[in-house]
Amino acid sequence: MNILIVEDDKKIAHYSKEGFEEEQFTVDLAFSGEEGLSLLETHTYDAVILDWMLPGIDGVDVCKRIRGSGSTVPIIMLTAKVFVEDRVLGLNSGADDYIPKPFYFEELLARVKALIRRTTYKNDPYIHIADLSLNTHKREVTRNKKHIALTPKEYAILELLVRHRGKIVRIKTLIRELWENDNDISSNIINVYMHHLRHKIDHDHEKKLITTVRKHGFRIDG
Repeated sequence: MNILIVEDDKKIAHYSKEGFEEEQFTVDLAFSGEEGLSLLETHTYDAVILDWMLPGIDGVDVCKRIRGSGSTVPIIMLTAKVFVEDRVLGLNSGADDYIPKPFYFEELLARVKALIRRTTYKNDPYIHIADLSLNTHKREVTRNKKHIALTPKEYAILELLVRHRGKIVRIKTLIRELWENDNDISSNIINVYMHHLRHKIDHDHEKKLITTVRKHGFRIDG
């Protein structure tokens, strides 16, 4: 998933960029409203994180221009403003959510993921990789038009892999996302789930989609 962070505080921007990249996101940075708008003209993003207090064009005006262009990209606004009317102004300018500064990265990450999920599901429930198809509304999986029965956890693992297609999903990411950092979950348990999932997805097909990247994690390609 690709996100744009528009933030003039370079320390916050780089800290956030590093955190998102650890979660398999691709991140572009802009340090002014003008730079952010320029990137949005030439790149496609799954979400924008937009600081309110930017030099030149501020976050509210940037947000209005994004929406004025017809873009529906999800926008989360970061703001140090504490008054309710300020936050309402930010939302009314077209932002989908806001987070007050200072913030915890974990909350920002969770908000971004939730916003992307809502937007993705609303727009198109289907995800395709090669002859593999996921219906994210019904949580159904087919390959070569044949239904594949998965347990809820197997489906959750597969969808996470698919949403990060072509990239390694680390075991610690699977545990954090799907087991909420449950201390009882080990890499051995993950490997068991992956063994069953790979058998169901790839066993009867010449083209193998799921790859184990030794000592790192798993990847799906197609």
